[in-house]
Amino acid sequence: MELKLIDDKGQSATSVSAPDALFAREYNEALVHQLVTAYLANARSANRAQKGRSDVAKTTRKPWRQKGTGRARAGMASSPLWRGGGKTFPNSPEENFSHKVNRKMYRAGIGAILSQLVREDRLSVVENFVVEGPKTKALAQKLKDMGLAEVMIITDDLDENLYLSSRNLPLVKIVEAGHADPVSLMRFAKVLVTRGALTKMEEMLV
Repeated sequence: MELKLIDDKGQSATSVSAPDALFAREYNEALVHQLVTAYLANARSANRAQKGRSDVAKTTRKPWRQKGTGRARAGMASSPLWRGGGKTFPNSPEENFSHKVNRKMYRAGIGAILSQLVREDRLSVVENFVVEGPKTKALAQKLKDMGLAEVMIITDDLDENLYLSSRNLPLVKIVEAGHADPVSLMRFAKVLVTRGALTKMEEMLV
């Protein structure tokens, strides 16, 4: 598989070879959906809590006797049927939202996403991507020269200048090769991969 290698002006300079197992896979919508769902679920934090019938501040005394009053039977005021009572099946901070995706499926899913990006001409390779000092203006101008507005840049190592320069650009994301997640890969209009990051991704995912 040949990927487009672009220069600092966004022009296609030459091409670079990449494994078909990573960039020429058939798109598997069900698998990609599973990856995205699992990623979003694993990012959730169980910080919501509700009170059940044993948690609300109510007496456990029986409101009235079981029979003879003509009223519906009642056990205690904390019943979920009563106003101010506990909730049925309350949410708990101990809930576990995590979804497990095994390694083989994860690699296949990321490969399917990357292959689709190549087919849609949304993925390009660059020899290297650096900025001189932590300057947002310099990075914005460099991306403008390359014809990139909304872009995810994948590098082999996280460059501090590049990271600091991108923090005030809401449509730009800088990640290391090992932290490219399925949601970001699909969300950004363009994905720019450095040659070093491409090598790392091949080692991890093939």
